[in-house]
Amino acid sequence: MRCPKCGCQEDKVIDSRASREGAAIRRRRECVACGHRYTTYEQIERPRLMVSKRDGRREEFDKEKLLRGIEKACQKRPVSPEEIDTLTEGIVNDLAQAFDREVPYAAIGLRVMEALRTLDAVAYVRYASVYRRFDEATDFVQEVKKLEKPYDTLTARLPGI
Repeated sequence: MRCPKCGCQEDKVIDSRASREGAAIRRRRECVACGHRYTTYEQIERPRLMVSKRDGRREEFDKEKLLRGIEKACQKRPVSPEEIDTLTEGIVNDLAQAFDREVPYAAIGLRVMEALRTLDAVAYVRYASVYRRFDEATDFVQEVKKLEKPYDTLTARLPGI
């Protein structure tokens, strides 16, 4: 590791601990030459995912693009940046486990909509309107009606309750 202050390549690790829910290791380092302390993060490098788009094009998966889309849907909503980051990380991890090299756009969109549905209904409808390309107001109404139905369709009500 090169010191950001003097450029020396010799340092010593003062502290190491897990970070980002175990997805990275945070290391506190001290330069041997100048004594400057700095922090580095070490994480697993994942293979690059390619996204197959609606029109047949392929492009590299961009986590920042996903984050911007989720942030846009949650704009002016009572959703914290930490919740957005957690949601985004969860989707990225899920995609990395489910797909080796190429992920269809639909898999990304469905995962985002599922996550937003549990987080914030308005953000969910906003995202769905772009993802599903709503053309008319009736499309919005139909999507809102879907929100009125219970999401967990597998849970059956017990008799007498």
